[in-house]
Parts: sequence; C-alpha cells; structure tokens
Amino acid sequence: MSTTTQPIKRKELFGHPVGLFVLFFTEMWERFSYYGMRGILVLYMAASATAIDPGLGWSNKDAIWLYGWYTMLVYVASIPGGWIADKFLGQKKTVMLGGLLLCVGHGVLAIPQSWAFFTGLTLIILGVGGLKPNISTMVGGLYKEGDIRRDSGFTIFYIGINIGAFLASITVGLVAYYYGWHYGFGLAGIGMLVGQAVFIWGQKFLKGVGEFTGGSQASEAERLASKRPLSKIEKDRVIVLLISFLIVVVFWGAFEQAGGLMNLYTDAKVDRYIGLSWLEEIPAAVFQSLNAGYIIIFGTMVGGFWIWWKKKGKESSSLFKMAIGTIIMGLGYVFMMFASQEASAETFGKAAMIWIFLAYLFHTIGELCTSPVSLSFITKLAPLKYASIMMGVYFAATGFGNKLAGSIGEASQLESFSGEMMVSKQEVLPFISKDSMQVKNRENKVVDIYDYPINEDKNFSIRSTVYPENGQVVFKDFETGKALNSLFKMSQGEDSNSKELLTSLTENNVTASDPYHAKLVFEKDKDKAQLTENKGDGKDYGVSFVLEEEQSEQEFNTFMWLTVFTVAFGLLLLLFLKKLKKLTHGAEDNEHEMLEQENYELANPDLNE
Repeated sequence: MSTTTQPIKRKELFGHPVGLFVLFFTEMWERFSYYGMRGILVLYMAASATAIDPGLGWSNKDAIWLYGWYTMLVYVASIPGGWIADKFLGQKKTVMLGGLLLCVGHGVLAIPQSWAFFTGLTLIILGVGGLKPNISTMVGGLYKEGDIRRDSGFTIFYIGINIGAFLASITVGLVAYYYGWHYGFGLAGIGMLVGQAVFIWGQKFLKGVGEFTGGSQASEAERLASKRPLSKIEKDRVIVLLISFLIVVVFWGAFEQAGGLMNLYTDAKVDRYIGLSWLEEIPAAVFQSLNAGYIIIFGTMVGGFWIWWKKKGKESSSLFKMAIGTIIMGLGYVFMMFASQEASAETFGKAAMIWIFLAYLFHTIGELCTSPVSLSFITKLAPLKYASIMMGVYFAATGFGNKLAGSIGEASQLESFSGEMMVSKQEVLPFISKDSMQVKNRENKVVDIYDYPINEDKNFSIRSTVYPENGQVVFKDFETGKALNSLFKMSQGEDSNSKELLTSLTENNVTASDPYHAKLVFEKDKDKAQLTENKGDGKDYGVSFVLEEEQSEQEFNTFMWLTVFTVAFGLLLLLFLKKLKKLTHGAEDNEHEMLEQENYELANPDLNE
C-alpha cells in the first residue's frame, strides 16, 4: 500500500485558495463580536451605576485593571486551545467548539445582570482560546512549504480581522451610545452567529486542512511527524520562535493601550465635538475603528511593499519586519505626547482629534509590519506536531502583552482622592447648572428633561482650583472663586488622605496665585439611587477627584516611556538580527512563486516513504 499523499486540487479566488476566504469571513465576524464588545467594555465598567443606562460605576483604574486581566486570559486560553487541537480534536473541530462557546458567551453578556457580565466574559475567554490559534494555523495549512503567497495570504486574512473590527467599532459603539450598553453587547453576539454560520457552510473548501493528526483523515506523513522526536533544526527554530514571542509581548504591551488608556483618554481629554444635528460629538468607542479602517486601506499596500522589497534583494526576514513594526508603532505615541501637551496648555483643556488619528495611523503601520508576519512566521518554523500549540503560545504572548498594557494603563491613572458631601441640596445648587438629561418616567419610558442633575440623583461635577494655605488645602470654584471646602470633607482616614494631598501640593510649590485644579465629581451611592422614595433628596453623595496637573503629567510620562522603550527595543532587535536568523536555518530563504499553484500537497514530500 502506497503511503504517498495524493495532491489536493484547491479552487482559487484572486490567486489564493477559496478556503482562505471562508476563514477570512469566519474570522471577520468573530472579530466583529470581539472588538465590538471590547470597544465598549472599559467605558461600560467606568460608566456611572446611577445613569439612565447604568454601567458598573468602577473607577478608571479598576476598569483598566479588569480589562488587562480579561484581554490576557482571552489569549492565554489559546495554549489549552492549541493543545486540545493537537492532542484530541484537530484544529477544525476545535474552531467549531470555540465558535459555539463564543455565541453563548456574547448572548449571555447581553443580559443586564452582574452574574451575566462575568459569566459572559468567562465563556468568551474559553471560546477565543479554542478558535483564535487554530483558525490562524489553518490559514497556513492552505499553502505548500516555500509558497511566497503565504505572507500575503495572512495579510488578506488580517484584513478580514480588521474589517470586522472596523464595522464593530462604529456600529456597536453607536448602538451602545443610542440604545444602551447591553444592546451593544447583543449586536456583537449577532456578529458571532454569522461567523459560525460561514464556517459551517465553508467546510467543503477546507477538506484536508486542520484535521486531527492522530485521526483517520490525517496523512501518513502527518502521523509519522507527530511521533518522531524533534530534529536539531526544529529545536533551533522553536528557540527563535520563543524569542520572537518576547517581541510580541513588548509590541502588544504598547499597542493595546488602544482599548484602555487611549480609550479613556479620548473620552475625557479629546475634543470630539462635531456639531451635527443627529450627533453632536463622536462617541469615544467609535475611535476604535480607526485602527481597523487604516488596516483595510493600507493592508495590501504594506504587504505588497514587502514582496517588492524582497524581490529587490533587500532584507525582508520576518524578524526584520517585526523590529521595524515595533519602532513605527512606538513612534505613534509621540503624537499622544503632543495631545497631552495641547490638552494641558489650558486649564481643563482638550486636545484636537488629529493627534488620535495620527497616533492610530502609526500604530497601524507598525501592526501591519508585525502581526500578520508573526502569524506567518509561526507556520513556517513550528514543527508539525506542535503547530497549534506554538500558535497558542503566540497568542498567549499576545495575552501577556495585553496584561502588560493593562498594567501600564492602570499605572497611568492616579488614585482618586475621595470625600463625602456634607451639605444640603440647596447649598450645592449655586455651584451647578441645569442640564439636558434622559430619565425614566412613571411608565418606565425614557424621556428628555432639563433640570439640575441632583434632582434626579445624577452625577454632577464642580471645577475647582486647589492650593495650600496655612497648613490646609483650599478648594475654590474655578468660575466664581467661591470657597468649596464647606461642601465636603475628605473620606474616613481623612488625616492621611489630607496630608497626602497637602504634601503633594506643597512639594510642587502650588500657591493661590498659581494653583492646581481638580474636577470634583459628586456621585450618589448606587444602592440609595435605586430607591425612588428618596429621589432628589440630595443625600448620600460621595466626592472623588484627581489633580488635573498631576494626572496630565502622569499620562505624558506614560506616552513618553512607551515611545522610548519600544523604539529602543526595536533597534536592539535589529542589532542581533543576523544571529537570530541563523537559528531559522534558512526557513525563509527559498520562498518563491509557485508555478503549479493548483496542485497542493498536504504533507512535506520529504517525509513520504
């Protein structure tokens, strides 16, 4: 009985296997669901629990903390997802299982209950862990070894990811803005259902790809490869892959400020006003679409550039591209430094939107040089028996980068000083103004009213100057100069809290003529706000604030160090490029255009008997 592998003829579309576009649309809709949910996640957690569409009422710091853990676990789950595929189910079945978990997870997340929030996140973590590493490995399985189309195939696949992210960031962001957080989460879930349907429909174009190597549908070569020990070359390639995963951690640790720090910064300190009749200002979550939109525009250009660059005989190894990408991405934070300086130039100022557009542009160009190349690099170097696990480790490295991003973003947010409102509603009214707001009437319908926020148990804020005087901290209304100290007192443990504030002001030589500033945020206890019989009584309000000057300095320093570290790291990688390339043993040296692209063999011919 012959053990040779029969060639599989694959239908092609635009010069690539049709199966690529099945995976393209599956991943596009899966990423629609993930990025749609991610775009509003931090904003939902940080939204007031007493709003008409209540969030969780967490502090920015706590919201970024959970965001970091969540995005890490989403990708770290790729390790068990890859292991399950390699040892038990194969990539195709594991993708199917992961998709089902994602459909259920997003559906649960749309339920407005606290148990549903954490249950939904858990199911999404498990689902992404099963789907993400294995669908990417299947893309590599569509191409023969040495096929120069592999990198461009991954770029096309990557564009699919970002079409989904682009559509989600706009539609989910707007749906959440107009109809509520949980409608946004629900729309993300609908996207996942569409992706699962596409994957099920396209099975006929994926025959022989992603099968379990220990199963009956695996080739003889695949079964032999799964049993033999690793060769010296394979071990060296695994080493260089593990080193490349360090690049991944650094890259995503800087890049993934998008969903956390940059998202909150855009919400609070970027002038998003456009004055349209139907949309006065752009919701912060919509800016998450910039990265994906740029990828759709520039994805094929960057991929084509690198093919042209390689054909000219220039350095174009994956490691070189990843180093260049890291440097370009890091330079994007220079524009965030400019934004921070502009916002800080005037008291309670805001930065122009152009800085966000430019920052995301550089981040995107850097991502296109790094991320799809990394995926392709793994399929070139990973031993067949560990293909899914190595892809899982890559995504786990992405997860650790996300956790690093969360930690950096968390560190950029100062701990709020807190206090308790001590006066009646009537004594506060002179310092606040009426505003348009939405409330629920007795029929539980949402209506627009114009009133003082305190009359509806809503949050309100007072802008204040802050400075030390005679050993005390003085608060005065920014507009009128009236004293505010009588309105509130520092929270329990006020001695240490007040001393910390006083020390900070004194050390920075703050005076009455050159004061610091704070936005004093008054928020009613969320449990008391739910009691309709006490509505508008003006009681049970807490106060929180940070010093605007210190917070701005903290954010500027964060953007600066992100720039310095990523650029330095990319340059260091270029310095050791030749040594690292030796460990690949020429895995990328013989890439060329396939003359007989219609004939595709599942296994490496060298392993056939």
